[in-house]
Amino acid sequence: MSTLETIVATSTPAGRSALAVIRIDGPLAPAIAQSAFGRKSTLEEKKATPGIWRDLHGQPVDQVVAILWSAERSFTNSDTLEITAHGNPLLVQRLIADCLARGCRLAEPGEFTRRAFLAGKIDLTQAEAIADLIHASSERALASARRMLAGELGKHVASWTDRLLQALAILEAHIDFPEEDLPVEDPNGPLYLLNKIASELNGYAATARHDQTLRSGLRLAVVGAPNAGKSSLLNALAGSQRALVSNEPGTTRDFLEAPVVGLPLAITAVDTAGLRDGGSDLEKAGMARSLEQARAAHFIILVVDSSAPSPALPKNLLEIIHADRAMIIGNKSDLAEHPSFAKFLPDLPRLKTCLLDGRDAERLRNELADTLIKKEIAPGAEELIVSVRHAEALKHAAEALSAAASHLLPPARTELAATRCREALDSLGEIVGRIDNERMLDKLFASFCIGK
Repeated sequence: MSTLETIVATSTPAGRSALAVIRIDGPLAPAIAQSAFGRKSTLEEKKATPGIWRDLHGQPVDQVVAILWSAERSFTNSDTLEITAHGNPLLVQRLIADCLARGCRLAEPGEFTRRAFLAGKIDLTQAEAIADLIHASSERALASARRMLAGELGKHVASWTDRLLQALAILEAHIDFPEEDLPVEDPNGPLYLLNKIASELNGYAATARHDQTLRSGLRLAVVGAPNAGKSSLLNALAGSQRALVSNEPGTTRDFLEAPVVGLPLAITAVDTAGLRDGGSDLEKAGMARSLEQARAAHFIILVVDSSAPSPALPKNLLEIIHADRAMIIGNKSDLAEHPSFAKFLPDLPRLKTCLLDGRDAERLRNELADTLIKKEIAPGAEELIVSVRHAEALKHAAEALSAAASHLLPPARTELAATRCREALDSLGEIVGRIDNERMLDKLFASFCIGK
């Protein structure tokens, strides 16, 4: 993979569309533009120029709009030509084929972004954020990706690195110049700093528990006794009549899922069959699936008819309902509350609603989001979420710093402390890509789409 080669790829999805964007990156880009548009045409840098693209034989291919970027101003630090053509796959194929005939090769997945990273235009956290921004499935995921793309984690890494270098400079001064008239070594200075940085690193590493949540979303299992209002709750969360609602108990025999609307999080609610003791073989099969969904869910919503005596739920359901991953929705709040409701599973948080006509739907969704954030099942808007890769490097650096701090306790072993500090610096470097690891880069950029 060389930046001396000129690469080409479409940056828009395959298939028919109004327009398609083709990117050409490398030293041949200006010459290709001049040749395809004709010698009499002049492409001004950073200016959209319409024209007829002609192949090597002079035959017109399509009417396109071209933008030329010089290496100094391009995303990749190479000459770049962006072509906007009509989105007919046949035209796109002909344009790509003509570029290949002119000396280009097809770009590999993520190669444009990789070139930007290798040129120092972005660090590795920003490169990863580009892929996250493309694939984000919720507003919260978009916000997290934007913060990464703005270099927020990279700035933290730079700050940790600077502070760690300060501590390391003190340690190495005492190692390299023991005969000099230096101040008496004070382990409490670097010791405090190393422990402080290690604590911060562990705090950021802990946010990786939300990484998969942002990528794939949360699953909520809606469970309860028959006719408690589970299907009405699903419809309220989904903002549409997704499930059939009937006064007849046992209407839902299998699980039914729908996305929750109106929240910045990607959440899927799963309506399940009513749970009770007994029932037909078909109903028992539905209840077994309900329990499977409840066990696999990130969070459980237990729907209870607050106007009726508390239900006798199966033991195997009660065993998986805990205050840290479940809440009670007391339905039918328009009716008088039964005395047993307040005493039913008192450790669980609860919310009373009326699902009869969806009047409480918005409040229900907002309260649900607040509960998920309070219980740390979903990330808050202010959190910067690191990836699993980032977390591994942060934890390794924190462990090295904790070990370094222990070496500064009497009897101090300053050389060992300095060695562990350098290990921490290497781990921090891996986050932003200062460590040259070709295999790691190959694996990371292979997950990108072609053309990005």
